[in-house]
Amino acid sequence: MHAPARLETGRLLLCRPQAADAAEIYDRYSGDPEVTRFLGWARHRSVADAEAFLEYSEAQWMQWPAGPYLIRSRDDSRLLGGTGFGFERLDAAATGYVLAKDAWGRGIATEALGAIVEIARVIGLIRVYALCHPDHAASRRVLEKCGFTRDPTWSDRVEFPNLAAGVMLTPLCFVMNPSDDRASLEHHNLCR
Repeated sequence: MHAPARLETGRLLLCRPQAADAAEIYDRYSGDPEVTRFLGWARHRSVADAEAFLEYSEAQWMQWPAGPYLIRSRDDSRLLGGTGFGFERLDAAATGYVLAKDAWGRGIATEALGAIVEIARVIGLIRVYALCHPDHAASRRVLEKCGFTRDPTWSDRVEFPNLAAGVMLTPLCFVMNPSDDRASLEHHNLCR
């Protein structure tokens, strides 16, 4: 089953990125050093980097049941950030989110991640995980609120290139099984 290219929540529109979105992505979040600080991908240095991301996004959507999504305001279509899936296999994917600074602290990440969990359930994923820098308390709270639990066995090391290029550390790994009825119930009750 293929995920919808567009999904609406109470305040948000999640949509498949388009080639015309590159400059807006760069201006709103991917080129901002503060916004990209705790991310696992390098801050974009130019619109060309955002264009490369859009090529990657299109390839993901062609290969897998879903891919990256942009997060927009339902009210005015303003770009608020990005989220989506990075598939490892048909039933397992990583997720994450990034928000422009003016979208911080408004429950946008929680609402967007809740939609991603629902999409994961609908397309039959049995494992969704997110890596979180140990110092990123706000992101940790969003993951927990949306029903993710910490995987205490995770020991892989990764780079957070916007903090210290080339330095590897062990992130916190949060996981969930969206096809589990309890996870779906927790999502509906908590992740609003």
